[in-house]
Amino acid sequence: MRLTRRSAVTALASAGVTMALAPAAVAQDGALFPITGEDGKPVVNYKVPVELESRIEALPGIVVIGNPKGDVTLAEFYDLNCPFCRKAASDTAALVAADKELRLVLVPFPVLGVPSIQAGRVELAVAKVGTPAQFEAFRQRIYAGRGTVDGKRALAVAKEIGFSVPAITKAADADDITDTMLAHVRLGNALGLQATPSYVIKGVAVLGHPGRKSLEQMITSVRRCDQVAC
Repeated sequence: MRLTRRSAVTALASAGVTMALAPAAVAQDGALFPITGEDGKPVVNYKVPVELESRIEALPGIVVIGNPKGDVTLAEFYDLNCPFCRKAASDTAALVAADKELRLVLVPFPVLGVPSIQAGRVELAVAKVGTPAQFEAFRQRIYAGRGTVDGKRALAVAKEIGFSVPAITKAADADDITDTMLAHVRLGNALGLQATPSYVIKGVAVLGHPGRKSLEQMITSVRRCDQVAC
């Protein structure tokens, strides 16, 4: 692909992006709701403006899996090179399989360096030309591997699941993919998502992956009392 290290860094800089941090590195200065992770520690969460949350649905390149008309929407921002996102991808896939009313919005959020940007172009190309099921297969196949995920590796995975490499490469190099990537990163930055993965659910941003049980509790609470904790 034609995205060079210099152009990638320039693109991120122009978006005003700060690199995402691992969950443990995010300052925990209080939380809106008493959400805890699998380790029992509090998970950073805070209210986000309605106008920003609504912009998630308007983003190009997002992929909806699960029930498109589900009663609860969970938006997941993630990076293909984030180790925490690997566990998150497994847990959210299990949630979708178990909860037929869950609507999961996947938002590629390539903020962990140039390899992530290169892989992100391929990922967004898969989103553009493939089905939601193919996109999710691509994502899960990426996370099943180990090591750095760059453009070459992402293309190899796309080929494994049946895509034409020339077609994906052409789509990945299109200018609209650059625009889509920057739109995702700018919105994540505006939302204050300083960790990967991060979630947005019912007007609340949750930084880091709290684990499947905590996500299930939040979803149940939204159904019960219209907020992430009752």
